[in-house]
Amino acid sequence: MSRQLFFFDQPRRFVVGTVGQPGERVFFLQASDDTRTVSVALEKSQVTILTERLEQLLEEVATRSGIPVPEAVDVDAEPLENPIDEEFRVAAMGLAYDTESGMIIIEAQAPAESTETAEATLLEDTEEGPDALRVRLAHQAAFEFAERAKRVVAAGRPPCPLCNEPMDPNGHVCPRQNGYHRQAEIEL
Repeated sequence: MSRQLFFFDQPRRFVVGTVGQPGERVFFLQASDDTRTVSVALEKSQVTILTERLEQLLEEVATRSGIPVPEAVDVDAEPLENPIDEEFRVAAMGLAYDTESGMIIIEAQAPAESTETAEATLLEDTEEGPDALRVRLAHQAAFEFAERAKRVVAAGRPPCPLCNEPMDPNGHVCPRQNGYHRQAEIEL
């Protein structure tokens, strides 16, 4: 399968955003430069993991190279750019640090024919394989991406204090309560 690689070297904008109301949101990674905008859909859990790994990578780079970790960054609070056309749904993600250029590389990959194919093509320049969105970011842009991603994830439904599952505005059936819901008053 011929591969379509959407490559952005220090894009004008690279963000996580959502479409829809909390509980029904669809998450997107979106990269934009002056001539194009590419959006790929992914799960909230993938955004959370990508953000955690990116922060770990940035801290490791800061420890080894002495590049300071910003304490505060300006966060892009604008919505996703239109049109939001899903190129593919993300199945695998890769994260790397290019020591020569000092750039962070994030790749989101479409589903592959097999796990072996996904592993062999992730972050590789191959002609064959699943489609991918690859972005190279400077440290500051990576920090800003991570900060926005954390805010977008946190803007959803609040977690249940017992089971940590998201609570709906109309109520929540908590598996930790095993179907029991205590009434406020019992009349005798």
